[in-house]
Amino acid sequence: MKRNTFYLLAGIIALAEVAIFWLSVEIERPILIQIAFVLGVLLIYGARRMVEDRVEDERTAMITQKAALRTLEVFWVVFFVVSLGSAVAAFSRPLGLRPPPPPDPNTTHTLILRITEPDVLPFDLFGRFAVGQLVLLCLMIFLYVGFRVYYARKYGEWDTDEEQD
Repeated sequence: MKRNTFYLLAGIIALAEVAIFWLSVEIERPILIQIAFVLGVLLIYGARRMVEDRVEDERTAMITQKAALRTLEVFWVVFFVVSLGSAVAAFSRPLGLRPPPPPDPNTTHTLILRITEPDVLPFDLFGRFAVGQLVLLCLMIFLYVGFRVYYARKYGEWDTDEEQD
């Protein structure tokens, strides 16, 4: 299989994953997208092994390592900042994790029974959290591709060798 055919196949698999994700949401079965994602990854790894004009040398390995390291260095900071913000947003809701407020000195000391709704996190918060995590994963992929292109240009992965001419 040619390299461009592999990229086309990977794009088709990604589109199929999006369609399966929406189907999974519609029928409310998360296991469907989870299984489909694992199968898609296995299919991409299997197809990558069949690419004919795959060149793996020391320069390509160095570019891949540098791109992966830079992606990790940038992404852990971004992920930590988003996680800190999410933790503050979640813990600032009434979860019972905060201590009760101090008594107000202007009120009388009679016991007032108030009936309130139980402190629960709304389910849409979890949905937003999941979408936020997906956005962060997409950011990580874009960071890696950007660093890969940068280091490929810097170290000349796309240059032609004199031996090939």
